[in-house]
Amino acid sequence: MAFGRSKEEGGAPASVHGGGLTAFIDQGSEFEGKLSFKDTVRIDGCFTGEIRSENTLIVGETGEIQAAIQSKCVLISGTVVGDVTASQKVVLHKTARMQGNLETPCLAIEDGAVFNGQIKMSRPEQMAREREASLKTVGSGPK
Repeated sequence: MAFGRSKEEGGAPASVHGGGLTAFIDQGSEFEGKLSFKDTVRIDGCFTGEIRSENTLIVGETGEIQAAIQSKCVLISGTVVGDVTASQKVVLHKTARMQGNLETPCLAIEDGAVFNGQIKMSRPEQMAREREASLKTVGSGPK
């Protein structure tokens, strides 16, 4: 795993994803648990659990993810099994293999990508309202 990679070292340029690459889980690495981050993370290894991001998640061609994912932007070139909620965009590149449900206002699927699941497309402001309503419902239980 590498942190703070620059463009010359194989990281994504900051201007492409709205923030510098802050973590890189390389091929051959395996992680399990909850991953939470503010900038861009690229996963080329295996991850199982839950991922929450305020920016961009990149799943490289050798990445294998089994997780519920919530992020601003999700770019998939590898394998994802689990539900993905992106407040801005999901891109399934030609080598992507995804099984699970997608919720996003913007979706791009390249020729060759494999997707099995359901898609729910909402405007970003509608997704934010629904998320706030579900949080209020959860927080208003019996005392």
